[in-house]
Amino acid sequence: MAHTRTIPTDALGILAQPGTPVAAQLAVKFAVLVTTWATRRRTRLALSRLEPWQLRDVGLTPRDAYIESRRVFWWS
Repeated sequence: MAHTRTIPTDALGILAQPGTPVAAQLAVKFAVLVTTWATRRRTRLALSRLEPWQLRDVGLTPRDAYIESRRVFWWS
């Protein structure tokens, strides 16, 4: 499974400085959104593949896991 890498908040703070191009701000916001969507899709897919005993370990029923795994990636 791939590991995610977080960007330090001070690095993102550069975008809030006066003079940062609007296009750069929008590009970063778009990248964050797409990354969030990809993470949701990947984790919901992994959830759909768990065995019943694994679901019990995390406190979910198979029905709960099914409902969550069927949600579309753009819904939180």
